[in-house]
Amino acid sequence: MPSTQDIVQKLWNLCNVLRDDGITYHQYVTELTYLLFLKMAKETETETQIPKAYRWDELAKRDGIELLNFYKKLLVDLGSDGSSRVGAIYANASTSLRQPRHLKQVVTDIDALDWYSAKEEGLGNLYEGLLEKNAEDTKSGAGQYFTPRPLIESMVELIKPLAGERVQDPAVGTGGFLINADRYIKTQTDDLHDLPAAKQKFQKQEAFYGVELVPDTHRLALMNAMLHDIEGDILLGDTLGPTGAGLQKADVILTNPPFGTKKGGGGATRDDITFPTSNKQLVFLQHIYRGLRPGGRAAVVLPDNVLFEDGVGQKVRADLMDKCDLHTILRLPTGIFYAQGVKTNVLFFTRGAKDKDNTKAVWFFDMRTNAPSFGKRTPLTRAHFAEFEKAYGSDPLAKSKRKDQGEAGRFRKFTREEIAKREDNLDVSWLKDDSVTDHADLAEPDVIAAEIVSQLQTALEEMQALQEELGA
Repeated sequence: MPSTQDIVQKLWNLCNVLRDDGITYHQYVTELTYLLFLKMAKETETETQIPKAYRWDELAKRDGIELLNFYKKLLVDLGSDGSSRVGAIYANASTSLRQPRHLKQVVTDIDALDWYSAKEEGLGNLYEGLLEKNAEDTKSGAGQYFTPRPLIESMVELIKPLAGERVQDPAVGTGGFLINADRYIKTQTDDLHDLPAAKQKFQKQEAFYGVELVPDTHRLALMNAMLHDIEGDILLGDTLGPTGAGLQKADVILTNPPFGTKKGGGGATRDDITFPTSNKQLVFLQHIYRGLRPGGRAAVVLPDNVLFEDGVGQKVRADLMDKCDLHTILRLPTGIFYAQGVKTNVLFFTRGAKDKDNTKAVWFFDMRTNAPSFGKRTPLTRAHFAEFEKAYGSDPLAKSKRKDQGEAGRFRKFTREEIAKREDNLDVSWLKDDSVTDHADLAEPDVIAAEIVSQLQTALEEMQALQEELGA
């Protein structure tokens, strides 16, 4: 019996058929989404949400130019005639295929897959596998929308979302955080069967919500959510604009916001942001800690510049540490994202009942210094987070149980007073980097080059942000 991985590989290999038609990998996954939705609706007996004239069998029985013309009309009409979720998935849909024979081959090969095995292992897992495959291919550029799943799983495990809580991702991407939070809750509640009917309905329809800016990525997120039986609001819009301002407060926020500066219009178009800036991560961070209910928890992936940027950056960090208990920062290794040189961190914090003096100390875990150089040859796995998860503990607010490992260890505490003396600079390091003196362990040339490019990009973005602020 073929595994989900085998089926994903077969679907991915179909892209080789389409490259002669000028199809990119990212276009291919979008195209597959249109077709897989129809086929999966048939396999799961949920075709009632699709008009009879446009169901899978109507597509599969056609051939030649009739097939291509029918498919083009199907895409347009499903954007307006299906259920609300169907309409959102097919909104403004169009095909990149030009050759009828290529479309016929994809339809035929999808029909020939072992759908019994796929359903046994979960259609959601199959689709997640496709999204991961797309992100791994650097030519697709999709890695920016896809956070490594071992990192997501670790963050969710430590935040521990509960049934009945509202879980938000203000930068949804393809939906990985919401999917994994739902999966975690289901493992804690016997696939929700331990919950009364009203709470089961809440989990399915209201618990998970968020915003995605890019239409094609939003489409993939909707499909992913649907295949995992999640019906919460995943909105198409700008979190840094009115859409984000209208989101209701959350009990849990899990996210990896986009990096860079706000293009075109300077800062965020929101009047509820205390510290306006064109630095998107700093605006997202303000949205997140302001959007938590008292006692709400967040885990957020952010680049290094958020930890050390002066001016607005310092004000945002001080405000965060006032309003929230910023109890833990995980310094991630390089190479785990598809842009090799990007340096990132995970900030874990809890919103306080009051708006002052919530952070008494910040615990840093350095997973970067003297760490493996991750990439295709050394893939990141969940096991790499084991030491951090043990140090983090089951209750991060019970800090008396944590052990400060000092200058020789990876886990170390810095008091709020010590951080204030650093002018709230959280770019803290204390371990000796062996690669500085041991030339045998120097990073590979491509990693060093990526580091330099990343630093230049950061400097350029900071200059652009400064110019935009001066010109505002």
